[in-house]
Amino acid sequence: MKAKVLIAGVAAVLAAIPLAAHHSFAAEYDASALITLNGVVSKVEWTNPHAYIYIDVKDESGKVTTWGMEGYPPNTLTRTGFTRHIVKEGDTITITGYKARDNATRAAAREVTTADGKKYNFGPAA
Repeated sequence: MKAKVLIAGVAAVLAAIPLAAHHSFAAEYDASALITLNGVVSKVEWTNPHAYIYIDVKDESGKVTTWGMEGYPPNTLTRTGFTRHIVKEGDTITITGYKARDNATRAAAREVTTADGKKYNFGPAA
């Protein structure tokens, strides 16, 4: 009997872990702070629960800042036509997204425009 209670308790704790890992858009990002960045892709993470594109952006003085852009999960991207081969390191892209509330150099990505002018949804509208 004690073993069943212990197993049930452990199962309940383990089941709750993924819930703690997910976050609310409104808690992390500002829907009124849409930004557009143009730069060079430095890294692409095709991982769950969200894919990321890291883009190196130069300001007017030439200083480079790396932005982390969070998108849909890989499975959702693939189903909507955005495959892992569309954007790769070294590509120049334009990406729009909603800035992080904590002013970090990260955003919830919305749309990616590749060098050939093609547009892809990488994340949801706010």
